[in-house]
Amino acid sequence: MKKNYLLFIILFVSYQVFSQEIFFNTGKNFTKYDYKDSSGQSNFYLQSGVGSFFELGISKPLKNKTFYAIGLSLDDYNAIGSNSVISYRWDTKYLGINSELNYSILPSTILLNKNFNFFIKIGLKGATIIYGKQEIDGVYYDLVKHKEFSGIVLVPHIGFQAKYSISSFGFLSIGYNFSKSLNNSNVNGEKLSFDTNQIQLGIHFTINKN
Repeated sequence: MKKNYLLFIILFVSYQVFSQEIFFNTGKNFTKYDYKDSSGQSNFYLQSGVGSFFELGISKPLKNKTFYAIGLSLDDYNAIGSNSVISYRWDTKYLGINSELNYSILPSTILLNKNFNFFIKIGLKGATIIYGKQEIDGVYYDLVKHKEFSGIVLVPHIGFQAKYSISSFGFLSIGYNFSKSLNNSNVNGEKLSFDTNQIQLGIHFTINKN
């Protein structure tokens, strides 16, 4: 796993020379977990949790108003819950690599202005947990080694993004993603997945501009 992230960093640095944009996104994740125990019973007491999101990436234009973006992300996927006996919460951090296609849906006549653009996005993220704590009535447990949390999590997502030029060298953006996790590495009886609504704010720096 460490070798994979080292390879990504090398590719990231080399790809900058040929990319058109470097971007930094941040925002909030609103996550709803779906947990089933070994007997297939769901935990109905889990509620949506709120966490932070960060991404550093690079983007390059393709053909037909399409852009390809790749980035390194850090996501908090959190949850809370309680019943008549106990209260508990999950706090987790996932490090991932996000690959995404962005397609501009604005007519060419509007794009001539180049101050505003609107994109539909579709992508896939591969992530792994790097930090996880479960709190049950003030007692903390490590989640990193739990099988239902471990392994590579695939997170397909779809969303939109609006960008507005702030100067000759960059843009500001606001966006939204909806994602659903897929974890096929779980071989024990317990199953865990989560849906996330993500609100994004971003800053984009144009480079190698002709």
